[in-house]
Amino acid sequence: MNALIIVLIVSIVALLIFNIINSSRAKGDKQGLLMLNQQIGQLTAQMNSQLNVITEQVNQRLKENAEVLQQTNKNIGERLDRAAAVIAPIQNRLGELKEASNRMYEVGRDISRLENLLKAPKFRGEMGEFLLENLLSQILPRDHFTLQHSFKNGVQVDAVIRLGEKLVPVDSKFPLENFKKMIEEKNQEERKKLHKEFVRDVQKHIDAVANKYILPDEGTYDFALLYIPAENVYYETIVKEDKADICSYALSKKIILVSPNSFYAYLMVIVQGLRGMQIEKNAQRIIANLGRLNQDLAKFSEDFVLIGKHLGNTKNKYEDAERKLARFSDKLLGVSQEKKELELFNE
Repeated sequence: MNALIIVLIVSIVALLIFNIINSSRAKGDKQGLLMLNQQIGQLTAQMNSQLNVITEQVNQRLKENAEVLQQTNKNIGERLDRAAAVIAPIQNRLGELKEASNRMYEVGRDISRLENLLKAPKFRGEMGEFLLENLLSQILPRDHFTLQHSFKNGVQVDAVIRLGEKLVPVDSKFPLENFKKMIEEKNQEERKKLHKEFVRDVQKHIDAVANKYILPDEGTYDFALLYIPAENVYYETIVKEDKADICSYALSKKIILVSPNSFYAYLMVIVQGLRGMQIEKNAQRIIANLGRLNQDLAKFSEDFVLIGKHLGNTKNKYEDAERKLARFSDKLLGVSQEKKELELFNE
């Protein structure tokens, strides 16, 4: 803006000089030249004055701009420092997030490998047995359950629970192949077909459990537990209304289907029953001890009465002997008196 003003002033001065020169040439006299010199001098003085003012303004503006620029640089430096202070922990967190992402990726790979392993029926059965053992060991005393119990006929059940003098068989295997296909199937018609196949698989397994493990002649109760090791499978199998036929069929075969949560509730009831049985055993033991104490007391009473009789007889004998001793003493005293009298008479 200042440069534009200077350009305008110079242009005006040049225009005035040009007009004066033209005017002087037209008149052609010395007076015009003198006036021209005077006007040029005045214009020069005005220009110098204006240039000085403009120069001061420009210098002041430059100074202000320099101060503003310096303050701006300072502010920018401070902001950069603050930004660096903020960015440093962010970079550290990003590094941590990267490590966590790598770990999550590894966990995902492990889960994928575990899922592939669980597809194998044998490994899935072993996993169910492991979960069953873990749940039993957390709730029941170790002497009240046995894993991989073998019957006399050579059949082996995953676990038995000792309840009183009898055994409750527990099976942890469950047919999941058609169940998995049923869950993954999107077509409703195919899903219905797979559901029917799944129901048949479960019914066959229920029959197998009932025939192999309910053995009253080998000390089992007339029912068994079928442990389903996943809540979602239990829900799809039992809880849904369209699966009620499976539950009814299982109960008709005296098979109780249990999930981890419901099995926990069953075990807690069994624990309370075991405590009640233990209390009953303790009460029977106390009653037996009281019976023996009563017998001991009766025998002691008989002995006490007999001792009393003996003491009575002894007392009577003592009193009789005391009377005899008194009579003997009197007789002895009489004889002594007679002896003294006889001695006096002889003198």
